[in-house]
Amino acid sequence: MRFIAVFLLGLFFQTAAAEPRLRVIDAESGDPVGSVTISAADGQTRTTTDANGWADLADLTSAPVLVLQRPGYLKLELPFAHLQARGFVVRLAPRIYTTDEYTVTGTRFHTAREDLPQAVTDISPKTIAFYNPQTSADALSSTGQVFVQKSQLGGGSPMLRGFAANSVLMVVDGVRMNNAIFRSGNLQNIIQIDPNSVERAAVLYGPGSVQFGSDALGGVMHFETPDPTPSLSSETAVSGGGFARTATANFEKTSHAHLALGRGRLASYTSLTYSDFDDLRAGSARNPGYPERTEYAARVNGQDTVVRNGNVNVQTPSGYSQFNLLQKFAWQPSPRVKFGYGLYWTTSSNIPRYDRLIEYRDGSLRDAQWYYGPQKWLMNTVSARVTGSGWFDNADVTLAQQRQEESRNDRRFGRDALTTRTEKVDVYSVNADFDKKLNASQRLFYGLEAVHNKVASDAEAKDIVSGEISTASTRYPDGGSRLLSAAAYAGHQWKVSAPLTLTTGLRYSWMTLNSKFEDTTFYNFPFDEIDFNAGALTVSMGAAWQPDTQLRVYTGFSSGFRAPNVDDVGKIFDSEPGNVVVPNPDLGPEYSYNVEAGAEKRFGEWLSVGGAVYYTWIEDVMVRRDFTFNGQDSIVYDGTMSRVQAIVNAGHGYVTGFDVNARADITRDLSLRSTLTYTAGRDLEDDVPLRHIPPLFGETRLTCERLQWIAEVFARYNFDKPFDELAPEEQAKTHLYTPDGTPGWYTLNVRGGWRIHRSLEVQAALENILDHHYRPFSSGISAPGRNLIVALRTQF
Repeated sequence: MRFIAVFLLGLFFQTAAAEPRLRVIDAESGDPVGSVTISAADGQTRTTTDANGWADLADLTSAPVLVLQRPGYLKLELPFAHLQARGFVVRLAPRIYTTDEYTVTGTRFHTAREDLPQAVTDISPKTIAFYNPQTSADALSSTGQVFVQKSQLGGGSPMLRGFAANSVLMVVDGVRMNNAIFRSGNLQNIIQIDPNSVERAAVLYGPGSVQFGSDALGGVMHFETPDPTPSLSSETAVSGGGFARTATANFEKTSHAHLALGRGRLASYTSLTYSDFDDLRAGSARNPGYPERTEYAARVNGQDTVVRNGNVNVQTPSGYSQFNLLQKFAWQPSPRVKFGYGLYWTTSSNIPRYDRLIEYRDGSLRDAQWYYGPQKWLMNTVSARVTGSGWFDNADVTLAQQRQEESRNDRRFGRDALTTRTEKVDVYSVNADFDKKLNASQRLFYGLEAVHNKVASDAEAKDIVSGEISTASTRYPDGGSRLLSAAAYAGHQWKVSAPLTLTTGLRYSWMTLNSKFEDTTFYNFPFDEIDFNAGALTVSMGAAWQPDTQLRVYTGFSSGFRAPNVDDVGKIFDSEPGNVVVPNPDLGPEYSYNVEAGAEKRFGEWLSVGGAVYYTWIEDVMVRRDFTFNGQDSIVYDGTMSRVQAIVNAGHGYVTGFDVNARADITRDLSLRSTLTYTAGRDLEDDVPLRHIPPLFGETRLTCERLQWIAEVFARYNFDKPFDELAPEEQAKTHLYTPDGTPGWYTLNVRGGWRIHRSLEVQAALENILDHHYRPFSSGISAPGRNLIVALRTQF
């Protein structure tokens, strides 16, 4: 800690004068506005503000007039002399309504979107507010470009370019959320991020290992929360807002409030959200391949009983509740130095694992209970941001501590033993990111990262009648596990000319893992300890060419890797009825190599089209396959003879696909948007489909937007996926699919909002108007049926 303190003080005293810079802020909130395009009147010379609203004007000082543009804000033209008179601070006026997306990207170094050699999807807080998603998983799904799987109502596992779970990376304010027990199966932790406290969100597609390390094979989901901004004046700046919302499909009851305060060199931001959901009602117009929910298990007079379901479309039990808290403080001792503290806390009620509760064995319900215990996530961060130095222009250092606690609780129907397996993960990390402008056309990025995971796994079996507690087999090694990673990385951006930008990057990552098995009561492994060490060198390079504001073309190559974590090498658990996964101490990393190309073209002022195509080659793919344990292909697990499986390196495979999007501004107020995403992938070693390959999907929106109101009609659609095109893991889940696989589906929807007053807004939506019953690919719970959403929002 002494080294860190000296380092931060060094950053403070190294600040120096820099070139004249412009700062752009929101005229209403005073928040910095990123990705504002600032150009000369002829459009040939331009720059872009970073995430903190700053932009260098070295190349524009000779321009008599500067033009400032950004989606969601009114265009502004100002003579350069006026900028000087304003102290190079500009306030942009936001449109009251807008569904335009942010152009700030989720890169670690806040690279402008126009310079990125890869595809990216951005989501603004105004878009989130208009779409009214119940969780962050729903927020990603609402873009029409991210496919989300759900095993239960309290879940959401994003799939990016054929990768999911621990092969895609979640980042919150620059800190990786993925930990040592993120599994390779569908992962639901993203719902712990409150969408109502997100300032900006971005999805970067393709390997992101150069910037973010292991796990970023399919892409990175970067969520940034509001950054408190001190007013640097004697006046107190106060802003805030909140909303109340309900939805009929699961009788949602959500309330949210946030408050921002700033005075002098101090600032604070507080956000609170509470949501409660009843059991989810699915659509009544069902495909005959999906059975009705005619019965469920309940405890009646001390006995497990099959209860007749009063409404066959209500998925009982599936309801849960969740609470989120975000508290951030900022202290800015000088214009170029800022310190921050963040507290992130989320917890939930028990969450029923619905896909397990609809399984049958020998004609009867298999489980009487199967639920996740309260899912708790705590993160504390301490950060320092410094601008201006001989070694860097901007430096961001973040220390973070996380604790993730989760449990799995299950009891077979007719048995009294409730088994509880609890996992606690403590994560400590440090990130130091720097960027330096070498000259007018080149920038250097570099940084260091270190992450330490400590895993504790416990288990017990409780007799729910007598209260007697006995031991049970743990999910992970009972002696504890540790996972340590360290990395150094660098990147270079060269603006060869005004239209052409070249970007390169390099990262070396090193990881070590140790797990210990102590209790041999349940399983006598042929080893008592697992040790793993791995290093990986990843690279990226690409070019973006934008000759004018009407065209952008990009291409790039990137490599990624995922090192095995504790879940991969040390887990023993019931993966599905009749199968059990055992540890594999010989598991190694998997690698990916991706090439892609894309283009965005605008035709005049009314039509824009874009798209990207990619091909990803995967080596040493980690997949679940049949295995042996002590020479046996089957063992008894929780009283059931089960086939042995393990995560293994299965050779090689590929993922390929494309996405296209288009927008037509029919009139000044009326626009039409459409997206379509296709993915294909195969494990070439066993000649079978890869697991996380969704069917062709997309959406189309017709939006009418005026100054005080907005209305939108939209359709979402998925094509079918035949049963023989499912991965072996999915074919084993026959209770989740029809005999034909996943049927295609579509929904028709409408929503709107009316700003009654600048501080008061009413919103309403009617989703799945035709009440179609459908189940998204790989999901264990059917989607909402006809759903009326009503929300009342206020801000000040």
